[in-house]
Amino acid sequence: MSAELKRAGAEHAWDRFDTVLLDMDGTLLDLAFDNYFWRELVPGCFARQRNITEDAARARIFELYQSREGTLDWYCLDFWSSHLELDIRALKHQVRDRIAYLPGAQRFLAMARRSGKRVVLVTNAHNDTLRVKKEMTGLDQWIDEFVTSHDVGVPKECQAFWHKLQALLGFDPARTLFVDDSIPVLNAAREFGLAGVVAVRKPSTAHPPKDTEQHHYVDGVDHWA
Repeated sequence: MSAELKRAGAEHAWDRFDTVLLDMDGTLLDLAFDNYFWRELVPGCFARQRNITEDAARARIFELYQSREGTLDWYCLDFWSSHLELDIRALKHQVRDRIAYLPGAQRFLAMARRSGKRVVLVTNAHNDTLRVKKEMTGLDQWIDEFVTSHDVGVPKECQAFWHKLQALLGFDPARTLFVDDSIPVLNAAREFGLAGVVAVRKPSTAHPPKDTEQHHYVDGVDHWA
């Protein structure tokens, strides 16, 4: 773990911000679902479809994953359905009962709702993925505004996303808190100039805390609850 790792402190106090931008998977919802889906279920289905071993399927699929990482295709269900010749939407529905909040996330969202701040969910997830997860978790009882990278046209890893998002939402970067678990996304948000950029150190209940590199961190959003 980096020696520069720092827990978010007074400079990321809740009352300093008017706008709160929240990631979905790994910030509010348990990333264990997505890891299972993309690393176990999809390779298993691909192996059976192609009559190959799961190890061979995983090697082929992970190579394709790596080639698209950081692009809009990486998050696009249509792209993966086409390239893997699998009905990714149907598979998502098949295992949707595995979708769950991270510990303390609902308590945090209830507090955020009461705070009167502008809270916006900002996700790279495909719109169909967002729809399923809203249905399963009731996210829209806590949050009124949702923006996906597919709405904007570029992923959160790109500076263009943040410029377009600011034009869309009209937030003040000096009064905005952003919370995410992806290091490349956090890097992009910090480069754009958001005053509050905080990493989630425990995005999955199935894995140990992650190294958030140079970013200030919280274990989970219940830090503010």
